[in-house]
Amino acid sequence: MTSQEAEKRINGKLEAVYKDILWLEEAELKKSRFKDLSIKEMHTIDAIGLHAEPSSATVARRLHVTAGTLTVAVKNLVRKGYVERRHEQGDGRVVNLALTRKGRLMYRAHAAYHQKMVASFVTGFNDHEVGLIESALDNLLSFLATQR
Repeated sequence: MTSQEAEKRINGKLEAVYKDILWLEEAELKKSRFKDLSIKEMHTIDAIGLHAEPSSATVARRLHVTAGTLTVAVKNLVRKGYVERRHEQGDGRVVNLALTRKGRLMYRAHAAYHQKMVASFVTGFNDHEVGLIESALDNLLSFLATQR
């Protein structure tokens, strides 16, 4: 087996994993109590976070979107009852975002799904092997960061 063959197989598996995660998350959303959300809205909720009240600018950076794109998403999430806008005291121009009770429920459900997925991914690996997986993922993340 050549390195090129292994890289081709790994590439195919990474593509399949990426597509399957998105498809499964969407399918799970559609049959859940959160069926009014899109994948992008779910990831916006995730980027806002459970306890912090990040600024809109911070959330836009986390999602790699423009402020305008985030404004539209947040407007929809406020209308659907998942997010609240809070103007910062002392500087009303700064808008912080917070999850409502409904938003926190969605956040926890999404986090639990990912926890189960990751636990399944590392099942059967010892600590050293998990470290190797983490190193490989760190390498991939470093590469992706240079592409932005």
